[in-house]
This record gives sequence, structure tokens and C-alpha cells, in this order.
Amino acid sequence: MLNKDSARVVALKAICLVALEKRSLSESLFPIHGDDLSFAKSLAFGSIRFYHHLNDIITPRIKKPLEKKNLDLHCLLVLGAYQIIYTDISRHAAINETVEVAKIIDKTWAKGFINAVLRGVDRDQKEINASKHYSHPSWLVKKIKKDYPERYEDIFFENNRKAPMSIRIHPSINRHDFQKELEDLEILSQLSDISSQGLIIEDAVNVNKLPNFQNGSCYVQDISAQLAAFLISPKKGDYILDACCAPGGKTTHIAELCEEAEVIALDSDKVRIEKVYENIDRLKLKNATVIQGDATNKDWWDKKLFDKILIDAPCSGTGVIRRHPDIKLLRKLKDLSQATSIQTKILENLWSLLKPGGELVYATCSILKDENERQIKTFLNNFKDAKHIDIELPWGEGEIGKQKLPEKNYDGFYYAKLLKK
Repeated sequence: MLNKDSARVVALKAICLVALEKRSLSESLFPIHGDDLSFAKSLAFGSIRFYHHLNDIITPRIKKPLEKKNLDLHCLLVLGAYQIIYTDISRHAAINETVEVAKIIDKTWAKGFINAVLRGVDRDQKEINASKHYSHPSWLVKKIKKDYPERYEDIFFENNRKAPMSIRIHPSINRHDFQKELEDLEILSQLSDISSQGLIIEDAVNVNKLPNFQNGSCYVQDISAQLAAFLISPKKGDYILDACCAPGGKTTHIAELCEEAEVIALDSDKVRIEKVYENIDRLKLKNATVIQGDATNKDWWDKKLFDKILIDAPCSGTGVIRRHPDIKLLRKLKDLSQATSIQTKILENLWSLLKPGGELVYATCSILKDENERQIKTFLNNFKDAKHIDIELPWGEGEIGKQKLPEKNYDGFYYAKLLKK
């Protein structure tokens, strides 16, 4: 079992992985067992969530630049400052126990340095709390302010909140009955008002605590993401492509909604595609076929046109920052132009694989207009056989497609629906 000091060491390793090695939090090897697993994860995710703010607090207090081999101490200071400013941990414990981590990682010589910097943060806490900081990279602050001049503060606020846990109940199971089963297990939830299969768990739990999870009773999926399959609206005999499908949430949902539709799940990532197989197997689906292939070309295609296509386009992920706070450290402005270029190639390539009279749903977990509304407007201008279909849902806003900004029970998502004339 982890003790509190060990939990801080685990959290520190995760922070270093993201901040120094530029790898994702999902690659962090959090221990599987231990009462303090949730504590370690909360420290790591919280420190990364507010890294830009914490970094701006810490950096001026380091009088002499740290050598490269000691940059983990900078991350340790971020971890300590996070506890002081953003948690209910007592300041005394936050400082002393963070100092002790220096000893555990064989840098006893730095204990005085860590102690002095964190005590300075503690002394200045009132001034720090009074200052405004969005804790986003400057390039993203500029983009969001430009796209949403009247709503950017709400977006930054929501991005810095902890994401809810939402699940999709299998269509064969009564949602109210499942909610009652959760209640019997002292797991409180609320019904989604937009997804007929959606439940929002009030306090996140391990998936193995969900009734019959391993037998396919439900799937962990944000409410916004659950709308994709409803927009595809699979029918008997439909031949459907889910492009860029990993890890398979939307593939499995489409296949669940109509067992007499045939679903092709396409993804180019041979590692992530394994999750698609796992999810199809867990949900016992027989009408989904997985293909490893690149959606920007046709090398994988068998020449049979699709009735419906879902493009879950690779994007900046700016609508799911609260769920993946490492996006703030890992994404750069140049990545945005690369993403929009790939999106355009996928749209143009897959459009030719759609039957006349067929429908295409374009989806991103982004809030940036370059990837969403502007992308679709450009496509409609270039492809005269494409017609925009209004999405009639009490969700999101916009004239071309629907954009949902992140808020309490929803991730930020964009959907557009097109008809091929």
C-alpha cells in the first residue's frame, strides 16, 4: 500500500514525464493497488492542470537556474505549490512532506532549497490568490479569446475543473433500473437529459465497481461523445464506416444501436487499435469489423461504398482539456495547422467513399473554429455535391454544425452532418 510520501513520489514521476519528457499522463505508471492511488493521481493531474500558473509562481523564486539533471526539483516545487494553493492539505504538511520527497529521490542536499521556496509561496499566498491566471499556454489563450471574445473566461474556468465520469448504458438495459442498481451500491448518478443511454456518476468510481461492467453492461463515455452514434442513426442493412475509431467508444455504440447494420472500424494506430478489439469483445458485438488503415488514403478500402461515415477527426483536443490536462503542455500552435491539414485530407478522401444520398458526420473534441466550423465551411465551398444538414438537438450552438463548449456535464465537442447529393 502506498503511504503519503510514496504517493507524492508517484505523482512527481508523472509530472516529470509530462513536463520534462513531453509524454502523456496516460503513459504514467500509476500503481494498480493502494488506498493512496487516488491521492497520487489527484496530485499529478492537479499539478499538470495548473502547471502554467504554478510554473509562473515558482520560476521567479529560483535564484539560480537548475542544472538539467536537477529539473525534477522544479517539478517537485510545482507539486508542492499545487498543494499549498489549490488543495485543502495543511500548509505545514504540504511543505514538510514535499521536502521529504527530496530525500526519497536522493537529493537530500535540496531540502533547504525546497523548503525556502515553498515557504515563500506560502507567505505570498494572499497575493497569488488575488491575481488572475488562466493556466493555459499563451498561444491557446490567444486562440480561445479570438474565437470566443465574450465567453473565454467561462471556457478557461471549465477547462480547469475536474471532468465528470459519464457512462453509456447498453440499449438492452433499462437505464432507470441500472441507476437503481448503482444506488444500491451507494453510487449516486443522474440521468442525462440529452443521451437516452447516458448516466453521470457524481463521484468517479473504478469501472469494476459498476454492475456487470466486464459483461458489457455499460461503457465509460462522455455525454457529448455519446451523441455521435445517435447522429449516425444506424438502420438495418447500413454499411457504416467509423474512421479514426480508437479506442472504439463510438464504434461500439453504433454497433449496439443496430445489430443488423455492418460497422467498419478504421484506425491507423496499431497500438490504440488493440483497445477497439478489447471493447468490441467485452461488449460481445458481432457486427463490427476492425481494419488498420490510414483514413487519408484508400489502400485499405474494398471498393464498396458506404451508406454512412463517421469521421472522429484527429484534433487539438481542446474540448477535453479538463479530462486530459497534459494537452496544455504537449500541444503547440504548429500542431493545430498540422491537425487541420490532416482533417481536410480525411474529409476529402472519405467523401469519395460515400454513396450518393449517404450521410457523413464530422466530429471533433475541439472548440477551435479552425478545426470545426471553418473546416466544414471550406469543405462545403469546395464540394458542391455536399449539403449541410441541420442538427436538431438542444445541445450546442452554431449555424454550420453544432459546437458545445465544455461545461459541468459535457466535454467540448463539435458535430456537423452532411448529405451527399
